[in-house]
Amino acid sequence: MQHTQKIAERYLGSVFGGGSLNEGLDHARNISGISQTGIRELVLNALIFVLNFLSLAAVVVIVIAGFYLVLGGGSEESKEKAKKMVLYVVIGLIVIFLARVIVGFFLTLAGVATPSP
Repeated sequence: MQHTQKIAERYLGSVFGGGSLNEGLDHARNISGISQTGIRELVLNALIFVLNFLSLAAVVVIVIAGFYLVLGGGSEESKEKAKKMVLYVVIGLIVIFLARVIVGFFLTLAGVATPSP
């Protein structure tokens, strides 16, 4: 009986004998998996992730354009389609690169540290 009473006091005391709301929030922040970064860093990390994903997608589209070129059987239509795909992907990659440069420039002006790519 005393053993269960000690266990109940231990767990109920930690639940009902807690501190203020701020202490609870501080404890919640220390739980692993919850980010300690601010909203700027969160948005910046999301933007960098999206730009990296778009760069990967561009490489995949270039490979698909290569398949159009090789499997097209030498037809002018497949060659033109593959050339247009590669041209649009290169333009997209330039835009992605410029977006990263512009974000880095404004972050430098704002004095926020840039995350690693």
